[in-house]
Amino acid sequence: MRITVLAGGVGAARFLNGLCRVADPAGVSVVCNVGDDFAWHGLHVSPDIDTVIYTLAGLEGEQGWGHRGDSFAMLDELEALGEEPWFRIGDRDVATHLWRSERLRGGEPLSAVTAELARRRGLRCRVLPVTDDAHPTIVATPDGELSFQDYFVRGRASATVTGLRFPGAADARPAPGVIEAVAEADAVIVAPSNPFVSIDPLLAVPGVREALEGARGARAAVSPIVGGEAVKGPAAAIMRSLGHEVSALGVARLYAGLIDVFVLDEVDAALADAVEALGLRTVVCETMMTSAERREALARRVLEAAT
Repeated sequence: MRITVLAGGVGAARFLNGLCRVADPAGVSVVCNVGDDFAWHGLHVSPDIDTVIYTLAGLEGEQGWGHRGDSFAMLDELEALGEEPWFRIGDRDVATHLWRSERLRGGEPLSAVTAELARRRGLRCRVLPVTDDAHPTIVATPDGELSFQDYFVRGRASATVTGLRFPGAADARPAPGVIEAVAEADAVIVAPSNPFVSIDPLLAVPGVREALEGARGARAAVSPIVGGEAVKGPAAAIMRSLGHEVSALGVARLYAGLIDVFVLDEVDAALADAVEALGLRTVVCETMMTSAERREALARRVLEAAT
């Protein structure tokens, strides 16, 4: 069975961890957001790609990101030299960025570098950046525009979001294999990721939205909003500031027309009829991935619904 997951952030990585335990990883393709990629002291950092790879390799940090058991001696030295330690990259983590950056400077595309990185970490699934081209997410606020990491990490996602734009999208090309992975999969799953800063950047790359709209397999999405709150990250705050209802139903409205099945948590069961009124088949189940068993159970339920 060929399964493609549209992914970004910790929620997607945790879902994929369960999915690759209940389905053959060799049939799983992950299309990753690169909108939060940025340069850090001359190194190319790909947070969403790394979170997926670390998690599937069993190396994810205690917070869901970074390398487990990492140390921060290098960051401490940079702080001693007067640098602001606003972005916490550990010593083991920086090795990944050094390795990636050297190959990118040598002319290899991000997709090839990512594939090799996943292979070296022992992954059997395909991890695909949505594009090899620069495709940053820019966040508009009342005080001006911010790069995604300035908004999310340096500013702790405290600024009010008035808009989002993807200035590289018009010239971006899907990375090799992305369109086929979406269009030809037996099931396409939109992970429980932030719709605005994880999934929208994927759909903004020319051809990706169209591939999802015309996908041959069933299309399912898992709500990242449970009980009117984001499971993790600023999704709820962004929904609210952009004028959307902060609920699983609000997320379903964003995806209506792009998916066939919508998965929402048991605490939101009362919203099922309203979701189905959008033309979506609804699945109500436990979506909080607080253990390996729950990750697997959610992945299994989504697969059953999508097939």
